[in-house]
Amino acid sequence: MGAAKSSCQGFLHYAFDYETPKTLVVPSIAAGVVFRFTQLLILLYLVGYVCIVQKAYQDTDSVVSTVTTKVKGYAVIKGSANTSSPQFRDVADYVIPPQGDKSFFVVTNMIVTTNQKVSHCPEIPKPSTLCNQDSQCTTGLEDLRGNGVRTGRCVNYSDTVQTCQVLSWCPLEEDTGPNKEALIDAAENFTLLIKNSVTYPKFNFHRRNIMPHINSSYLKTCVFNSSTDPHCPIFRLKQIVSDAGEEFQVMAVEGGVLGILIDWTCDLDLWASQCLPKYSFRRLDDNNKSHVLAPGYNFRFAKYYKSPEGTESRTLIKAYGIRFEVIVFGTAGKFSMLPTLVNLGSTLTFLSLVPTVSDWFLLTFTKKRGVYSKHKTTHLRDEDEEDEDENKQSMSMGTSYGTQ
Repeated sequence: MGAAKSSCQGFLHYAFDYETPKTLVVPSIAAGVVFRFTQLLILLYLVGYVCIVQKAYQDTDSVVSTVTTKVKGYAVIKGSANTSSPQFRDVADYVIPPQGDKSFFVVTNMIVTTNQKVSHCPEIPKPSTLCNQDSQCTTGLEDLRGNGVRTGRCVNYSDTVQTCQVLSWCPLEEDTGPNKEALIDAAENFTLLIKNSVTYPKFNFHRRNIMPHINSSYLKTCVFNSSTDPHCPIFRLKQIVSDAGEEFQVMAVEGGVLGILIDWTCDLDLWASQCLPKYSFRRLDDNNKSHVLAPGYNFRFAKYYKSPEGTESRTLIKAYGIRFEVIVFGTAGKFSMLPTLVNLGSTLTFLSLVPTVSDWFLLTFTKKRGVYSKHKTTHLRDEDEEDEDENKQSMSMGTSYGTQ
């Protein structure tokens, strides 16, 4: 019974004993330095990182954006094996799609196959199409890597080579690779107008990259330059490619993908006029030819024609060029009481841990850690209350004797 009672009392003391902070002054310069230094680190974190770097006192919102583009310029295509004579081209010929979106393609090189008609013709020579007799060409075979449906005949491709005949658009395209030099080399002088409108819905804030002070006269003469005219919305294609670390005439041969990045990161606690776009440029596709197969960017499209007799024909174009991607991003911040109180509360929580760090230092590294440990925690017992009452009685009796 006694053991059970003792155990029960121990549990009650453990569960319901009241603990109160106790002020203990320790005359230790080292402990004081650790205490103040830890406080200083937390305050520096609050002011330097939380307030200045992260601006945690602000509420934030992500940008919502719309982009339209317009390319201007013209070019004379040089004559080649596929283009017999120089030809004049304008935006309707070399910009795809023509309506101007945040992603568009400028043709810089091409392989042209003219006057194609649906008929029978020999396949392009390769191991799977070579033959010596008709039995090697399966009638109706649809080779997905080929150019048409086989007719079952083995025909002459040249004086020395025979291939399986196919039903397709003939003559077939002979894809020997792009021209070594870009056909539309004048594309480097084309200009691009970017119209970008952004909004931060949470703050009801709206902005355009064409600033209110910009007029039509300025737009007719300005060209973007990161140093001298960083807010002009008109860009020269050669300058865009150059700022991305590439050479236009080299990139124009096989094509590629290039990003136009517009950063709308704004601090709305400042003047709204200080919220300005920042442009940067970067090549997005991997152009390391040592480990990249099929480098560059190209696709095929056709232009269809019909003769007065009703015969359909087409011109097939394999277009190489630069695909431009306009990427808009950004975050706006503005003072708000809620994040300010949250981060202030977090900092006060950190400050409340400073005494714990100082106690750990005193109990671990100081010479008098035993003395500190002894006085750090005091358990108040009933016997201490009886001793205190006896002391008070003794003092009162002594006072009465002194009076007599």
